[in-house]
Amino acid sequence: METDRTVAVDIDPTITAKLQQLAIAEQLTILYACESGSRAWGFPSPDSDYDVRFIYLRPLAWYLSIDDRPDTVDLPVNSLLDINGWDLRKALKLFKGSNSAIYEWIQSPIVYADRTHLPQELLNLASNYYSCRAGIHHYLNMTIGCYREHLQFDTVKLKKYFYALRPILAAKWIITYQTFPPMVLSKLMELISDRRDIVAEIDRLLTIKATANESTIIAPIPLLNEFIRSEIENCELAVKLISKVNTNSDNLDLLFQQYALNSN
Repeated sequence: METDRTVAVDIDPTITAKLQQLAIAEQLTILYACESGSRAWGFPSPDSDYDVRFIYLRPLAWYLSIDDRPDTVDLPVNSLLDINGWDLRKALKLFKGSNSAIYEWIQSPIVYADRTHLPQELLNLASNYYSCRAGIHHYLNMTIGCYREHLQFDTVKLKKYFYALRPILAAKWIITYQTFPPMVLSKLMELISDRRDIVAEIDRLLTIKATANESTIIAPIPLLNEFIRSEIENCELAVKLISKVNTNSDNLDLLFQQYALNSN
């Protein structure tokens, strides 16, 4: 799957500086950094924070210890920045396990740092490792949780509609195309181009969210609630027909070794 990428410019110097400081303090090499939240999904509010995620590599000696060592690094979260990174080894393990987050990171439209070919190398391997069954369950559970916990009341947080719609459309994409879904909501909405009423309602909410804050409350929207409920039922039936995927680690082992050895 090819992706159109842009490098963030407004906040980029601040994020770049934070990543550089973290790399020096922790003695690590940041291979790739991207946006992972609503700004990358395509429905930010003016006060949305920046969800920065990165993949990093330690010096080779770090991996030769008999002790278990931390495989994540993060900075304290504030109202503007949420910065968190995974060690390359952890990222590759999760990639093998069809973790949806890593499949989203490598196709993020907003990239803060990319000093390797790692995202494209993983995209090239995706068909060997991605489990459609696991992906559907992940996105379906996200939608079900949001639908039950946030959309069944007299008032609803506006952003919760997007937190239900994007994952159910992602699950629908996997069922339709038998591959991992795109990250951006606008691309996922191509699946429902024949439902002009639904598309028009989502576009209306997008217009509101573009100028509203994260805590904006609206009345529930029966049309969207019924659409989400119906798609949940469809996906629950479809996922039963999809088989599990069994893979080995050979290609990912080689990729990790390549990066670990070349970094020293």
